[in-house]
Amino acid sequence: MNGRVLIAGGGVVGAACAYFLAASHGIKATVIERDPSYRRASSALSASSIRQQFSTEVNIRLSQASLDFYRRVGDLLEIAGERPDIGLVERGYLFLATAAGVDTLRANHAVQRSCGVAASLLPAAALAARLPWLNVEGIAAGSLGEGGEGWFDGYAVLQAFRRKAIALGAEFVHGVVTRIAVEGEASAAIACEDGRRFDGDALVIAAGAWSAPLAAQLGFDLPVRPRKRDVFVFSSPAQLPHCPLLIDPGGVWFRPEGRGFIAGSPPRGDDVDEAPLEAIDYGLFDEVIWPALAERVPQFAALRLSSAWAGYYEYNTFDQNGIIGRVPGCANAYIGCGFSGHGIQQAPAVARGLAELIAGGRYETLDLTPLAPQRLAERRPLQERNVI
Repeated sequence: MNGRVLIAGGGVVGAACAYFLAASHGIKATVIERDPSYRRASSALSASSIRQQFSTEVNIRLSQASLDFYRRVGDLLEIAGERPDIGLVERGYLFLATAAGVDTLRANHAVQRSCGVAASLLPAAALAARLPWLNVEGIAAGSLGEGGEGWFDGYAVLQAFRRKAIALGAEFVHGVVTRIAVEGEASAAIACEDGRRFDGDALVIAAGAWSAPLAAQLGFDLPVRPRKRDVFVFSSPAQLPHCPLLIDPGGVWFRPEGRGFIAGSPPRGDDVDEAPLEAIDYGLFDEVIWPALAERVPQFAALRLSSAWAGYYEYNTFDQNGIIGRVPGCANAYIGCGFSGHGIQQAPAVARGLAELIAGGRYETLDLTPLAPQRLAERRPLQERNVI
């Protein structure tokens, strides 16, 4: 196609899609974003980490391709000599397992190694030798990323995609999308709360946690909900050389951040939809996270909580994986959301794939059909065992 694409949502997936459409296919996009400050955007509030240690090949390939982009982001998103710096730190992930979880860890590791992931499956004694500050009591084994995993500045990524897309001819518009429609194979429209209407040839739903009401207007029941996740910032005199992002068997995680650390875990109790971001659950830190941190890293018995924030996972209640591709029953409507916490790490590869599908009708560089929306209607969940 050679016309204009409408994108509902200007977060990292929407902005990256606008970039790839322009950079790779010469297609201009109009991106409608309800919050140009991105104050509550999942892209801006993410802990912004990237890993290859998944249990499904498609998720591994998405992260590998996205990491390749992030390593070259200064060259690819440069504008007039100004190169974006996303602060990429490659320090690895460490997944710990008790005896009950070792078989799953081994099965995941086999898939990862078949995809060329640089990860080592280590018994507890070897982990203790590599990381002397780690208490391995109750731990049977761990999978340690030796390269190609780490963390970065997610807000810098979002802004770099946005600026480059605009430089290539994309238009970003402040507006609250209330209605979307597609007709035939080459007509799409978006109506905004203030009465403005935008017309194009194709439509992309990339509104993150708020995508479901839009998809419903096209007759698609999208199982994506806003699920709050709290992130806690703390300082400690602990000295942890070569500290990776560590995931304890109970789900508590932490990693270095600047001169301190950040940590989180699954919520306590029911995981409700659209809990207020302002309602930080400090009891979660005091009663769940801190005890787990102090047990795993004895030096964390001394720490000080300094701040916290919360953001929404665009949580796919069906199988916690991204939903990418053509909306069922619509020839010119596409969707990219539902990543359940790993959207920003996979955004470059997801957006590149969407741009290829829109421009040429098929994936060219990476086959994303395992994540197609059709799997929902057919009740075929993509089982990802390594969900954080």
